[in-house]
Amino acid sequence: MQTTFRALSALLSYPTSDLIDALPEIRALVAADRRLPRRDAAALDALCATLAAADPFDAQERYVDTFDRGRSTSLNLFEHVHGDSRDRGTAMLDLKGVYERAGYAFVGSELPDYVPAVLEFLGTQPHAAAQELLGECAHILRRIGEALAERDSPYAAVFAALLAAIGADGLAPPKVRRDSPRPEKSIDEEWAEEPVIFGPGAAPSCGAATPASSVIQFMPRPAAPL
Repeated sequence: MQTTFRALSALLSYPTSDLIDALPEIRALVAADRRLPRRDAAALDALCATLAAADPFDAQERYVDTFDRGRSTSLNLFEHVHGDSRDRGTAMLDLKGVYERAGYAFVGSELPDYVPAVLEFLGTQPHAAAQELLGECAHILRRIGEALAERDSPYAAVFAALLAAIGADGLAPPKVRRDSPRPEKSIDEEWAEEPVIFGPGAAPSCGAATPASSVIQFMPRPAAPL
């Protein structure tokens, strides 16, 4: 499953030419993971097929429209929890501490709570540890996945697969819209009662090959001088 986490990290990353070239490898890794339910594996394969068949510029424009133009599908976990409050900075430091205690330094250009970065880190951890950390943020993953499903986005498959990997409840079926969409709630309103905490004080869990296109976000921490 660790390799699958890194494959899912790549699928949620900006669709560069490197990612497109790596899609056959990613599809093979997903197909080989027997922990994934068949339905989720098939949906991930369909996402790969969609990316492979798309015009590169169209795929990139669709990615930006999907993840960068609305908070409900933001790939930064703490934006869903803390919005722009000061608590977000503290949560970032706590998450970086989780990485450092595992022996890694976060060196990516994105923020530490960027979902592809979190998934790449989980690809370095034992499955039980990865399952626990994902369980702590399952409610966020579910909301992002459901927002994507409402838009009929194939990227919802990644979040459905993540929830399946930790034995959490899956995505709710998309609602049939009979009128105009309601205004999107602010992040503070949406998540004020459902915090996520990583590391010490976290809530109990609910529930080796690397794809060529994986997001390189971590490096082993240098040993402390004697």
